[in-house]
Amino acid sequence: MRVQRLTKKTEDPIVEKAKAERRRFRRVPVNLPGRLFVPADSREATCKITDMSPGGASVECDCIPEDGSQIVLYIDGFGRFEGTVARQDEQGFGVRFVSTALKRERTAEQLTLLMNKSLIDEIDLRRDDRTPTKALTRFTRCDGTLTDCEVIDLSASGISLRTEIKPPIGEFILVGQLAGRIARHHKDGIGIEFVGLAPDRPSTDTLHASILRR
Repeated sequence: MRVQRLTKKTEDPIVEKAKAERRRFRRVPVNLPGRLFVPADSREATCKITDMSPGGASVECDCIPEDGSQIVLYIDGFGRFEGTVARQDEQGFGVRFVSTALKRERTAEQLTLLMNKSLIDEIDLRRDDRTPTKALTRFTRCDGTLTDCEVIDLSASGISLRTEIKPPIGEFILVGQLAGRIARHHKDGIGIEFVGLAPDRPSTDTLHASILRR
């Protein structure tokens, strides 16, 4: 009896951990463009991610690798993932990510931000009139990376930039001398909401001078 009690006590934390991991990796419906790469035969293809969790994703793609294939998946706004094909269906396949604990935590944060984005009223983000602006600027990411880009439009509350580099939604950056948060991705680049501005709001001319590339 004593041995049985010890065994049960040893197994319970493992079962609880497995249940916690399943809850933690609940899939979130998404609609994100991506790119698939299959190292075994150097195939590449565009794809769409239809749901995602820190542990895996469902992918719609014309190129469907065999079960067990090792793949690399680039997901717009989330970055690069390595993984294994776990299942197939008529429209695509499921992939199980091979990620570090830190990568999974980061992915969970990004998914949370993506889900909460719908709670932010798009009209509120554009509560100020946007002024079409042609100017060159650059933004600085948290790791110090500088990216040159072009201003599409500007208002007292935010800015739209034309750029191929699209940091994850929710990431904080510097645009010129102004702090901002990535609020959305669009086909030409990114939309940024300014943070930390004075309550009386600077004029568009003042903002323009602050974001110009020097």
